[in-house]
Amino acid sequence: MKFTNLLLVSVLLLALSCKTPTDVYKIEGKNVNITDSIQADARIETFIKPYREHINKDLDSILGYSVDTYSKSDGHLNTAIGNLMADVVYQEADPVFFKRTGAHIDFVLLNHGGIRSIISKGAITKRTAFEVMPFENSIVVSKLPGAQVQELLDYLARAKRAHPISKLKILLDRESNVIESAVDGVAIDFNKTYYIATNDYLINGGDGMDFFKSSEEVIVLDYKIRNALVDYFMKTDTLNPVADDRFIQLKD
Repeated sequence: MKFTNLLLVSVLLLALSCKTPTDVYKIEGKNVNITDSIQADARIETFIKPYREHINKDLDSILGYSVDTYSKSDGHLNTAIGNLMADVVYQEADPVFFKRTGAHIDFVLLNHGGIRSIISKGAITKRTAFEVMPFENSIVVSKLPGAQVQELLDYLARAKRAHPISKLKILLDRESNVIESAVDGVAIDFNKTYYIATNDYLINGGDGMDFFKSSEEVIVLDYKIRNALVDYFMKTDTLNPVADDRFIQLKD
């Protein structure tokens, strides 16, 4: 009898659970603006104060010195700060890539818009790296066929913008046609494939760089550009980057 009652209760519960609900619920929300008028909670402030002080002390520890102020608007086809960014990615990422694959990075291509701040003359700190690269962009390496390397060059020639490059040299004529291109001093062979270090935004076609979508392989290094900057700053006493002839256009 007890078993029968238990079975009956179970059947009733199952039936009720399968019944289509008929109640209608209305959910409302509203925006709460966060402004200076909101009073801080003293208990929370007391709790987080030592953590904030520790983080600020770490971020503001002086790592080196910049001899000048550098901005991404300082040049036409290449800039000192852009050259620094690309060279740092090559220098810091190539040993990681080689250890993992046994191959070397051929050249680097980043995006002009990824540089989010100037580097000011004076002390260089970890905070400098966070200001220049506040995003979580990571370094990836594309194995790109020669045909898409040609598309890459054509893209840069059309853009006429100082997208940071390293180990790559481009010369345009007066009509903005590519008349010379080389990787580490050797003319590009469009029948080969090249390993190109870039970021995880561009590898998916960001900034219209659709040629990266044809990558034969993408190697993720698990290495943020910001961390590469910090690693470089920690072993470099003085920053003195320059604009050079890695990407130029003939005037006459």
